[in-house]
Amino acid sequence: MHTFRHRLKSALLLLGCIQFLSAGKPNVLFIAVDDLKPDISAYGAIIPTPGIDRLAEGGTTFLNAHCQQAVCAPSRASILTGRRPDVTRVWDLKTQIRDITPDILTLPQYFKQQGYHTLGVGKIFDQRSVDDGADSVSWSQPFTENWMLDYNESTGKPTAHYHNVRSRAIGAEADAAGVEGWGARNEFLHERRGWPVAECIDVPDDAYSDGAIRKYAVQELSKLAGKEQPFFLAVGFQKPHLPFVAPKKYWELIRPVHTKRASFKEHAKGSPDYAWTDFPELRSYNGIPDSGPLKPLLQQTLIHGYYACVAYIDAQIGALLDELEAQGLAGNTIVVLWGDNGWHLGDHGQWTKHTNYEQATRVPFIVKMPGQSTRSTTMPAELTDLFPTLCELAALPLPEDLDGVSLAPTVLDGQEDLRDFAVSQYPRGERMGYALRNERYRFVAWYQTGPDRAANGDEAIDAIELYDYQEDPLETENLAELAGYAETVSQLRQQLSDFLATESAKRQ
Repeated sequence: MHTFRHRLKSALLLLGCIQFLSAGKPNVLFIAVDDLKPDISAYGAIIPTPGIDRLAEGGTTFLNAHCQQAVCAPSRASILTGRRPDVTRVWDLKTQIRDITPDILTLPQYFKQQGYHTLGVGKIFDQRSVDDGADSVSWSQPFTENWMLDYNESTGKPTAHYHNVRSRAIGAEADAAGVEGWGARNEFLHERRGWPVAECIDVPDDAYSDGAIRKYAVQELSKLAGKEQPFFLAVGFQKPHLPFVAPKKYWELIRPVHTKRASFKEHAKGSPDYAWTDFPELRSYNGIPDSGPLKPLLQQTLIHGYYACVAYIDAQIGALLDELEAQGLAGNTIVVLWGDNGWHLGDHGQWTKHTNYEQATRVPFIVKMPGQSTRSTTMPAELTDLFPTLCELAALPLPEDLDGVSLAPTVLDGQEDLRDFAVSQYPRGERMGYALRNERYRFVAWYQTGPDRAANGDEAIDAIELYDYQEDPLETENLAELAGYAETVSQLRQQLSDFLATESAKRQ
């Protein structure tokens, strides 16, 4: 009865919001940010992000939201289909979504079927997981990729990611040698040390891809404003993904207080060795050692660069919101912001993502519905929830077989009993680790078996981990074997086992 009353109240509130909107179906501005962890001011951090703050004001901030696999392609495949990685079977950076499930429905594809004009720019799908780089059936007009963008006239396009003199000179050598193709050119630059991990140069915002992405999106918003058809505009920003390149003015916004190194730099005591990564993604850049820890000065540079990129992206988001208001669209547009995974910035001696730990799975997730109240919640949430949430907020029927839960009652009415936990996962060779995160704990079980890891039950578990964020927020020790946590381990282990068994049965 309690849930029914909440649902009825949410339905009435939703009806009121829809009636408030100036034109039938609401528009959707769908903002993705690559590798953005919630170290932003809307989440209580000291990094200045006034653009994202504007979304949080009058929006719902999910403080305990998690991706389903902490790496780009699997995470985005899951988000954009509303299905878990064990359904999409995209666990890596080469499997294409429709090779596995040809008829799977994507979020923009569904909005297109429901009468929306869908368009996108930048990084929405990971280009390695869709056959044409964009999944053409999802879009009403051809998706705009980086090579199609209009960059600053005075600088031209970057050479790969860069505008520094060395990289541009090596790029010219590649041109003269007839080296073609993204991969071949990048290897040419890397071999000649023209592939740095960071760049700080005084250039305009649109000298780099993200400023050009913002410029394109602003132009499209001005066109869309004059149309009666509702739109779904997906804008995928690429920073703060490596390399850390951003205009100099954003580097200058970051102060020493923002770039303190992690206080805990060791692996969690009692954790399995295979749960961690040697961060090969970072080591693929010039200037990063092939093995071993990073020197303190290099760590400082990486932290500085990451947050400079965050500030750069925040400015682009602010410009998008400015245009939404200037075109009179803000009162009729749902805006959602999400990051596809978190990022280790030296905690546990880790860098990048690729783990089942808090800094890798926890993401920013903000939904702003016209007419709603400002709120935040620590209720667990997943990025699989994006698909059904947007459908319900737009008053569209829910497709069948989505794995997520609609969070519309939270957005509209502050309901906080929709989820007890969020589940993430990460593969390590023949193992798959599943992490259950509730409001206090993270429980991880590492299964030894094949694709349907949970089918064999507890006997397939190789190791377990437990972290208590009330008593040990830095994850310094795996508490799973401590007597004082035996009851908690038993409860969470059963919850995860039941969940995985249910999910496995659904796939049969």
